[in-house]
Parts: sequence; structure tokens; C-alpha cells
Amino acid sequence: MTKPAAPRRHLPTSPFSVPVAPPAKRFELGDRVSHDRYGLGRIVGVEDGIAMLVDFGGDRQTRVVSPYNGMNKL
Repeated sequence: MTKPAAPRRHLPTSPFSVPVAPPAKRFELGDRVSHDRYGLGRIVGVEDGIAMLVDFGGDRQTRVVSPYNGMNKL
């Protein structure tokens, strides 16, 4: 069993640029979204900064947690 990798810190003397974190994705109630695994859907529930409840058609609703990998706003 291995330990998860610790985040690397940037040294002030490094010749490389400081790594920039990507901006957090923002979704609102009613937004149309596309998900890599589930397809097209609409946001029907919001848990602030934690998760989104997305309706992917029919009886299929899925809770997608932050950072919402694979989900994009249309």
C-alpha cells in the first residue's frame, strides 16, 4: 500500500513558473451540461461547492461531486 503523493511546493529559486490552479467550475440550477460518462443532462439540485444533482433523462439522476471532472456547461 502506498501513500498518496503530497503536493509539491514551489521554490522561490526555481526557474519554472508557479503552477496555476484551474478556476473552479460554476454551475447553477437549470444549467444544461454534458458529462463524459453519463451524456447530456440538466442540473436539478445544488449543494453549494459540494455536489450537483443532474437529471440525465428518464429516471436517471446522478449526484456529481466537486471538482466536477468530466462535466462541462453547454
